[in-house]
Amino acid sequence: MKPGALKLLTAALLAASALTTGVAHAAGVLTIGCREESTTFDPIKTAQNRDNWVFANVYDVLVRVDNSGTRLVPGLAESWAISDDGLTYTFKIRPAKFSDGSPLTAEDAAFSLLRIRDNPGSLWADSYKIIDTAVDKDPHTLVVTLHSKSVPFLAQLATANVSIVSKAAIEKLGEEEYAQNPVVSGAFKVKEWLRGDRVILEKNPQYWEADKVSLDGVEWISIPDDRTRMLKVQAGELDSAIFVPFSHVNDLQKDKKVTVHIDPSTREDHLLINHEKGLLGKQEVREAIDLAIDKKALVETVTFGHGEPAYSYIPKGALYHNANNLQRPYDPAKARELLKKAGAEGLKVNYVVNAGNEADEQIAVLVQKQLADVGITANLQKVDPTQSWQMLVDGDYDLSVMYWTNDVLDPDQKTTFVLGHDSNQNYMTRYRNDKVKDLVAAARVETDPVKRGQMYEELQKLAKQDVHWIDLYYSPYINISRSNIQNFLQNPLGRFTLEETVKLEPGVKTAQN
Repeated sequence: MKPGALKLLTAALLAASALTTGVAHAAGVLTIGCREESTTFDPIKTAQNRDNWVFANVYDVLVRVDNSGTRLVPGLAESWAISDDGLTYTFKIRPAKFSDGSPLTAEDAAFSLLRIRDNPGSLWADSYKIIDTAVDKDPHTLVVTLHSKSVPFLAQLATANVSIVSKAAIEKLGEEEYAQNPVVSGAFKVKEWLRGDRVILEKNPQYWEADKVSLDGVEWISIPDDRTRMLKVQAGELDSAIFVPFSHVNDLQKDKKVTVHIDPSTREDHLLINHEKGLLGKQEVREAIDLAIDKKALVETVTFGHGEPAYSYIPKGALYHNANNLQRPYDPAKARELLKKAGAEGLKVNYVVNAGNEADEQIAVLVQKQLADVGITANLQKVDPTQSWQMLVDGDYDLSVMYWTNDVLDPDQKTTFVLGHDSNQNYMTRYRNDKVKDLVAAARVETDPVKRGQMYEELQKLAKQDVHWIDLYYSPYINISRSNIQNFLQNPLGRFTLEETVKLEPGVKTAQN
C-alpha cells in the first residue's frame, strides 16, 4: 500500500483443484492419523498445531493464505479497503452461513476480533491489542480501526485462532459448551469428539463453497506412536498420516501403495527451557546447555538428511530471517567452565519427552548423553503427547523439545508469542526481557521495511544472546497418504487444504495430462 493512496484490494479466490473430466471418484471419509489429541474448539484458547489444523477444516477466516503460503487472498471478506492514514480497514463480508443455518454477519466478525483481544482466556491477546474498534456498519460491512499503523495486521487475520465464531451461539451456549460443540463456518462441522481417540467431522452443507468440497467427512485420529501410524496407512487402515518419522521416509517411498509428501515448511524444532526453574534462570547456565549440544550430530542422526541445524527462531525462507545470526559451536569445555562460574556443577534437570515421537525420543537420548558429558544429569520423563502441553502451561518441566510452524506470513505473530507475550508466558519458557518486549511492540508498528528488518535482526540476536530457548533444526513437512488420495496438501504455514482433497475409488487413478 502506497502512502496517501486508498485502494480497494480484491483478488479472485483460488480455484479448487479438480480431477480430469471423466475420472470416476467417490466422496467418502478421509481418515488422518496424527500424534496429538484436540484440546478445544475455542480458537482463542490454544496454540497447538493440531488444534489449529483442525480449526482450518471447520472454521473460516476473513483473509486466507494461498496454497503456496506466500500471499493473502480473500476468505469470508471478499474484499477490503485501507484508509489513507492506514488506520481504518473496511471489509466487505460475503454472503455466508454458520453450520446451524444462521447468517454469518459483520457483527460476528467484530465480536470475534474483540473477543481475541479482550477475553481473559485468550492466548493471543497481545497480537490484537493494536485494534481500537471493530464495528459492524451493516450486516456485510465490517469497519476496524487501529491505534496505529500495523504492517502485520492483515496477515494476522489469516490465522485460525482468529476464526470467525458465532456471537449468538457463544452467548447462548456459553464458552465452555461452545468449546465442545461449536457452531462453525468452514468446509466441515464437528459431528462427534471422542476424547483420547478422534474428532469426527462431516461435510458442512452451509459452507459458502460447499459445492467444491468432495469429501463427506474427515476423521482426525490420535495415534501417538509414529511406527503404528505408518503401518496403519500401509495396511489400508488409514487413508493418511502426518509426522512421518525421518527414518521411515526411504522405505515408504518404495511402497507403491502410498505417496510420501515432502512439502516446504516453516517448521523449527527447539529445546524449551523453563527460566523459572532454579539455576535455569541464569543466562550462563542456559548458554552452557546450548554449547553442550552438538546440533550437527543431532541433525545427522535424527533427521537422516532431511533437516538442517537451526540458529534463529525465525525459520529459513521466512520474512526477515537473519542468515548471519549467532550459531554457538559445540564446546563442552566452555560449557563446563560456564556451569562452574554459575555455581551449577552437578545440575539436575527434568526433561519431558513426548512418548512415541521417534525424533523426540532420539533427541532426548542424545541430549541426555551430551549434557552428562558436561556434568548435567537429565532425568527423562516420557509422557503421552496429549499431556505434555498442559505440563508446559503449568510449568511442570525443566526442558522439553517442541516445534513451531508459522501460522501467518508476517514474523510478528511468532515473535510476539515467544518473546514479547504476557498471556502465554512466552511460549511457556517464562522468558523475560523488557528491552526485547518493547522492541517486539515497536517492530509491529514500524512501516519502513528496512527499519523493520533491522528490528527483527536485533530481536533474533537478543533472543540468541539470552538463550530464550535452544534452536535445534529446521525441516520440511513429511506426510503420507494412500495412492488413491489426491490433493492432500499442507501449505508452508501448516494448513491442510482438505476442502480440495479427493478420495478416489480404490484402484482408480487420475488421468495423465
